[in-house]
Amino acid sequence: MASNTDSKTKESYKRIDSILISQPKPERSPYYDIEKKWGIRIDWRPFIHVEAVSEKEFRKNRLRPDEFTVIIFTSKNSIEHFFRMCEEMRVNLSQQTKYFCLTEAIANYLQKFIVYRKRKVFVGVRNIEDLDSAFNKHKEAEKFLLPCSNLGSQDVVKYLEDKEINFKEAMMYRTVSSDLSDLMDITYDCLVFFSPLGIKSLYENFPTFKQNETRLAVYGSQTTKAVEDRGLIVNIKAPSPESPSMSMALTNYLNKSNK
Repeated sequence: MASNTDSKTKESYKRIDSILISQPKPERSPYYDIEKKWGIRIDWRPFIHVEAVSEKEFRKNRLRPDEFTVIIFTSKNSIEHFFRMCEEMRVNLSQQTKYFCLTEAIANYLQKFIVYRKRKVFVGVRNIEDLDSAFNKHKEAEKFLLPCSNLGSQDVVKYLEDKEINFKEAMMYRTVSSDLSDLMDITYDCLVFFSPLGIKSLYENFPTFKQNETRLAVYGSQTTKAVEDRGLIVNIKAPSPESPSMSMALTNYLNKSNK
Protein backbone atom coordinates (compact mmCIF):
# COMPACT_ATOMS: atom_id res chain seq x y z
CA MET A 1 0.00 0.00 0.00
CA ALA A 2 1.53 3.25 -1.10
CA SER A 3 1.99 6.28 1.15
CA ASN A 4 2.24 9.91 0.18
CA THR A 5 5.75 11.06 1.12
CA ASP A 6 9.01 9.79 2.52
CA SER A 7 8.74 11.40 5.95
CA LYS A 8 6.35 10.73 8.81
CA THR A 9 4.94 13.98 10.16
CA LYS A 10 3.23 15.19 13.30
CA GLU A 11 -0.37 16.35 13.11
CA SER A 12 -0.75 19.21 10.64
CA TYR A 13 -4.37 18.83 9.51
CA LYS A 14 -3.32 18.41 5.90
CA ARG A 15 -6.27 18.06 3.53
CA ILE A 16 -7.88 14.62 3.16
CA ASP A 17 -9.27 13.62 -0.24
CA SER A 18 -9.45 9.83 0.12
CA ILE A 19 -10.31 7.49 3.00
CA LEU A 20 -10.18 3.69 3.23
CA ILE A 21 -12.39 2.12 5.90
CA SER A 22 -11.31 -1.39 6.88
CA GLN A 23 -14.85 -2.81 7.03
CA PRO A 24 -17.45 -4.13 4.57
CA LYS A 25 -19.53 -1.46 2.85
CA PRO A 26 -22.87 -0.99 4.65
CA GLU A 27 -26.24 -0.13 3.13
CA ARG A 28 -26.63 2.99 5.24
CA SER A 29 -23.90 4.93 6.95
CA PRO A 30 -23.13 8.46 8.18
CA TYR A 31 -19.92 8.18 6.17
CA TYR A 32 -21.95 8.65 2.99
CA ASP A 33 -22.96 12.10 4.25
CA ILE A 34 -19.31 12.85 5.02
CA GLU A 35 -18.32 11.81 1.51
CA LYS A 36 -20.95 14.07 -0.04
CA LYS A 37 -20.39 17.07 2.22
CA TRP A 38 -16.64 17.31 1.62
CA GLY A 39 -16.52 15.88 -1.89
CA ILE A 40 -14.04 13.21 -0.91
CA ARG A 41 -13.74 9.54 -1.84
CA ILE A 42 -14.45 6.89 0.80
CA ASP A 43 -13.71 3.27 -0.08
CA TRP A 44 -14.62 0.21 1.97
CA ARG A 45 -12.53 -2.94 2.25
CA PRO A 46 -12.66 -5.54 5.04
CA PHE A 47 -9.13 -6.26 6.29
CA ILE A 48 -10.29 -9.44 8.04
CA HIS A 49 -12.87 -12.13 7.34
CA VAL A 50 -14.34 -15.24 8.92
CA GLU A 51 -13.60 -18.76 7.67
CA ALA A 52 -15.49 -21.87 8.72
CA VAL A 53 -13.82 -24.72 10.58
CA SER A 54 -14.64 -27.89 8.65
CA GLU A 55 -16.69 -30.69 10.16
CA LYS A 56 -13.73 -33.05 9.75
CA GLU A 57 -11.45 -30.73 11.72
CA PHE A 58 -14.06 -30.10 14.39
CA ARG A 59 -14.61 -33.84 14.97
CA LYS A 60 -11.01 -34.10 16.17
CA ASN A 61 -12.19 -32.37 19.35
CA ARG A 62 -14.40 -35.38 20.09
CA LEU A 63 -17.24 -33.04 20.95
CA ARG A 64 -20.85 -33.23 19.83
CA PRO A 65 -23.13 -30.19 20.22
CA ASP A 66 -26.00 -32.36 21.46
CA GLU A 67 -23.93 -33.45 24.47
CA PHE A 68 -24.47 -30.03 26.00
CA THR A 69 -27.59 -28.63 27.60
CA VAL A 70 -26.69 -24.90 27.40
CA ILE A 71 -25.09 -23.04 24.50
CA ILE A 72 -23.41 -19.68 25.17
CA PHE A 73 -23.46 -17.25 22.25
CA THR A 74 -21.16 -14.22 22.22
CA SER A 75 -21.74 -13.06 18.63
CA LYS A 76 -23.83 -13.57 15.50
CA ASN A 77 -20.92 -15.45 13.96
CA SER A 78 -20.94 -17.93 16.83
CA ILE A 79 -24.64 -18.58 16.18
CA GLU A 80 -24.20 -19.05 12.44
CA HIS A 81 -21.28 -21.44 12.73
CA PHE A 82 -22.78 -23.42 15.61
CA PHE A 83 -25.91 -24.24 13.65
CA ARG A 84 -23.88 -24.80 10.48
CA MET A 85 -21.83 -27.38 12.36
CA CYS A 86 -24.96 -29.01 13.77
CA GLU A 87 -26.33 -29.35 10.23
CA GLU A 88 -23.10 -30.76 8.83
CA MET A 89 -22.85 -33.26 11.70
CA ARG A 90 -26.56 -34.09 11.37
CA VAL A 91 -27.09 -33.21 15.01
CA ASN A 92 -30.63 -32.62 16.26
CA LEU A 93 -30.69 -30.49 19.38
CA SER A 94 -33.10 -31.23 22.19
CA GLN A 95 -36.10 -28.95 22.53
CA GLN A 96 -34.92 -28.45 26.11
CA THR A 97 -31.59 -26.92 25.08
CA LYS A 98 -31.05 -23.53 26.70
CA TYR A 99 -29.28 -20.56 25.12
CA PHE A 100 -27.37 -17.82 26.94
CA CYS A 101 -26.89 -14.73 24.74
CA LEU A 102 -24.56 -11.87 25.65
CA THR A 103 -26.82 -9.16 24.20
CA GLU A 104 -30.36 -8.61 22.95
CA ALA A 105 -29.09 -8.21 19.37
CA ILE A 106 -27.51 -11.68 19.56
CA ALA A 107 -30.69 -13.15 21.06
CA ASN A 108 -32.79 -11.59 18.28
CA TYR A 109 -30.48 -13.12 15.68
CA LEU A 110 -30.94 -16.51 17.33
CA GLN A 111 -34.60 -16.42 16.26
CA LYS A 112 -33.48 -17.18 12.70
CA PHE A 113 -32.40 -20.64 13.88
CA ILE A 114 -34.75 -21.74 16.67
CA VAL A 115 -38.33 -21.42 17.82
CA TYR A 116 -37.85 -18.69 20.39
CA ARG A 117 -39.12 -19.37 23.89
CA LYS A 118 -38.29 -17.06 26.75
CA ARG A 119 -38.03 -19.95 29.18
CA LYS A 120 -34.97 -21.27 27.37
CA VAL A 121 -33.29 -18.07 26.11
CA PHE A 122 -31.41 -15.93 28.64
CA VAL A 123 -30.26 -12.49 27.55
CA GLY A 124 -27.60 -10.13 28.87
CA VAL A 125 -27.20 -6.43 28.26
CA ARG A 126 -23.56 -6.20 27.26
CA ASN A 127 -21.22 -8.37 29.37
CA ILE A 128 -21.18 -12.00 30.49
CA GLU A 129 -21.67 -10.80 34.08
CA ASP A 130 -25.16 -9.66 33.11
CA LEU A 131 -26.14 -13.34 33.00
CA ASP A 132 -24.88 -14.03 36.52
CA SER A 133 -28.27 -14.92 37.98
CA ALA A 134 -28.98 -17.34 35.12
CA PHE A 135 -25.61 -19.04 35.60
CA ASN A 136 -26.18 -19.31 39.33
CA LYS A 137 -29.56 -20.94 38.71
CA HIS A 138 -28.34 -23.48 36.16
CA LYS A 139 -24.64 -24.08 36.89
CA GLU A 140 -25.07 -27.27 38.91
CA ALA A 141 -27.33 -29.20 36.55
CA GLU A 142 -26.18 -28.12 33.10
CA LYS A 143 -23.27 -28.68 30.70
CA PHE A 144 -22.26 -25.51 28.85
CA LEU A 145 -20.77 -25.18 25.37
CA LEU A 146 -19.04 -21.99 24.19
CA PRO A 147 -18.77 -21.82 20.36
CA CYS A 148 -15.92 -19.48 19.47
CA SER A 149 -13.31 -18.47 16.90
CA ASN A 150 -9.56 -19.03 16.93
CA LEU A 151 -9.34 -15.83 18.98
CA GLY A 152 -11.40 -17.31 21.78
CA SER A 153 -13.50 -15.32 24.25
CA GLN A 154 -11.05 -14.51 27.02
CA ASP A 155 -13.36 -12.47 29.24
CA VAL A 156 -16.10 -15.10 28.99
CA VAL A 157 -13.72 -17.99 29.66
CA LYS A 158 -12.28 -16.25 32.73
CA TYR A 159 -15.77 -15.62 34.07
CA LEU A 160 -16.79 -19.26 33.56
CA GLU A 161 -13.60 -20.56 35.16
CA ASP A 162 -13.94 -18.23 38.14
CA LYS A 163 -17.51 -19.46 38.71
CA GLU A 164 -16.40 -23.08 38.24
CA ILE A 165 -18.91 -23.63 35.44
CA ASN A 166 -18.83 -27.02 33.69
CA PHE A 167 -18.06 -25.82 30.14
CA LYS A 168 -16.10 -26.55 26.98
CA GLU A 169 -14.82 -24.17 24.31
CA ALA A 170 -15.48 -25.22 20.71
CA MET A 171 -13.66 -23.46 17.89
CA MET A 172 -16.05 -23.45 14.93
CA TYR A 173 -14.68 -20.56 12.85
CA ARG A 174 -11.56 -18.48 12.35
CA THR A 175 -11.00 -14.76 11.98
CA VAL A 176 -8.16 -14.30 9.49
CA SER A 177 -6.48 -11.56 7.48
CA SER A 178 -7.90 -10.82 4.03
CA ASP A 179 -5.79 -10.65 0.88
CA LEU A 180 -5.18 -6.96 0.15
CA SER A 181 -2.48 -7.36 -2.49
CA ASP A 182 -4.52 -5.42 -5.07
CA LEU A 183 -4.09 -2.30 -2.90
CA MET A 184 -0.32 -2.41 -3.20
CA ASP A 185 -0.02 0.64 -5.45
CA ILE A 186 -3.03 2.61 -4.20
CA THR A 187 -2.64 5.68 -2.01
CA TYR A 188 -5.12 6.84 0.64
CA ASP A 189 -4.86 9.96 2.75
CA CYS A 190 -6.54 8.23 5.70
CA LEU A 191 -6.92 4.62 6.86
CA VAL A 192 -9.65 3.77 9.38
CA PHE A 193 -9.29 0.82 11.79
CA PHE A 194 -11.71 -0.64 14.32
CA SER A 195 -9.73 -3.54 15.81
CA PRO A 196 -6.15 -4.71 16.42
CA LEU A 197 -6.79 -7.44 13.85
CA GLY A 198 -7.03 -4.78 11.16
CA ILE A 199 -3.54 -3.58 12.05
CA LYS A 200 -2.29 -7.17 12.06
CA SER A 201 -3.75 -7.67 8.58
CA LEU A 202 -2.16 -4.43 7.35
CA TYR A 203 1.31 -5.70 8.23
CA GLU A 204 0.70 -9.25 7.05
CA ASN A 205 -0.20 -7.82 3.66
CA PHE A 206 2.34 -4.97 3.64
CA PRO A 207 5.26 -5.85 5.94
CA THR A 208 7.20 -2.72 4.95
CA PHE A 209 4.29 -0.31 5.46
CA LYS A 210 5.39 3.21 6.45
CA GLN A 211 2.89 5.76 7.68
CA ASN A 212 4.54 8.84 6.21
CA GLU A 213 1.72 11.42 5.84
CA THR A 214 -1.09 8.89 5.84
CA ARG A 215 -3.50 9.74 8.65
CA LEU A 216 -4.60 6.84 10.86
CA ALA A 217 -8.07 6.90 12.42
CA VAL A 218 -8.59 4.28 15.13
CA TYR A 219 -11.48 3.19 17.31
CA GLY A 220 -10.96 1.87 20.82
CA SER A 221 -8.07 1.58 23.26
CA GLN A 222 -6.92 -1.85 22.05
CA THR A 223 -6.73 -0.64 18.46
CA THR A 224 -4.85 2.44 19.59
CA LYS A 225 -2.35 0.25 21.43
CA ALA A 226 -1.86 -1.96 18.36
CA VAL A 227 -1.12 1.13 16.26
CA GLU A 228 1.28 2.66 18.77
CA ASP A 229 3.06 -0.68 19.31
CA ARG A 230 4.01 -0.48 15.64
CA GLY A 231 5.52 2.95 16.17
CA LEU A 232 2.74 4.66 14.23
CA ILE A 233 0.93 7.93 15.04
CA VAL A 234 -2.77 8.00 15.84
CA ASN A 235 -4.17 11.10 14.12
CA ILE A 236 -7.90 10.58 14.66
CA LYS A 237 -9.26 8.74 17.68
CA ALA A 238 -12.64 7.58 18.92
CA PRO A 239 -14.47 7.25 21.19
CA SER A 240 -13.83 10.42 23.16
CA PRO A 241 -16.06 12.99 24.89
CA GLU A 242 -16.06 15.20 21.79
CA SER A 243 -16.12 12.27 19.32
CA PRO A 244 -18.18 9.32 20.63
CA SER A 245 -18.23 7.72 17.17
CA MET A 246 -15.67 7.34 14.40
CA SER A 247 -17.87 9.23 11.94
CA MET A 248 -17.95 12.16 14.36
CA ALA A 249 -14.18 11.97 14.90
CA LEU A 250 -13.63 12.13 11.15
CA THR A 251 -16.08 15.01 10.86
CA ASN A 252 -14.26 16.98 13.55
CA TYR A 253 -10.93 16.37 11.82
CA LEU A 254 -12.25 17.30 8.37
CA ASN A 255 -13.66 20.53 9.79
CA LYS A 256 -10.03 21.52 10.38
CA SER A 257 -8.22 19.77 7.51
CA ASN A 258 -10.63 20.52 4.67
CA LYS A 259 -11.97 23.94 5.62
